[in-house]
Amino acid sequence: MATLPKTEINPRRILDVTRALLVQQGLTQLSIRMIARAVGCSVGSIYFHFKNKDELIHALIEEGFDKLVALQDATEAAITDPRSRLSALCRNYYNFALSNPEYYEIMFTLKPERMARYPAEKYRKARRSVEVVSRAVEAYSRQQKTDIPHPYLVAHLIWCFMHGIVTLMQARRIDRSILPEAIIETSIQQILNLNLSTPPLPSGG
Repeated sequence: MATLPKTEINPRRILDVTRALLVQQGLTQLSIRMIARAVGCSVGSIYFHFKNKDELIHALIEEGFDKLVALQDATEAAITDPRSRLSALCRNYYNFALSNPEYYEIMFTLKPERMARYPAEKYRKARRSVEVVSRAVEAYSRQQKTDIPHPYLVAHLIWCFMHGIVTLMQARRIDRSILPEAIIETSIQQILNLNLSTPPLPSGG
């Protein structure tokens, strides 16, 4: 099979092919040679754009978080009512996860010990997806006249709750008689109705 020269390979094509293969094959089975074969280029062409497999995967993780953070930032800027804002941010999370299952799997389910440590500057960008929820929680607590000493912790608890639901939905482990829309809307109402106050954090030993 003829392969394209390095400079004629579009990095976008490499990323899209890798994203699909990563979900199909898994991280340990995926190789640069496999990606090159699927793209229709030489192994050297992949290395021309990405120095190794980890850098390629990190680029996909960053892309996914850029999409999610942009969506959340736009919602934070557009909705002033704290309750409506927190509700919309939760709904955004569900919509993103279910509309972008490949990105979601790469962002949240890959085992980190199987690849190089995610760069600190990229992690700080990704963390904004939780920080925007933390700010919404804090604003909502003021609206509800509830004291939340650790809104960032509560934001993580909300994320864990939604991630569990998304994971079960994507694995089709939820009774088919329950509509996905019902699960999503009911879970958001549960989040809004929860006692969001948190006990004192345990001190370090």
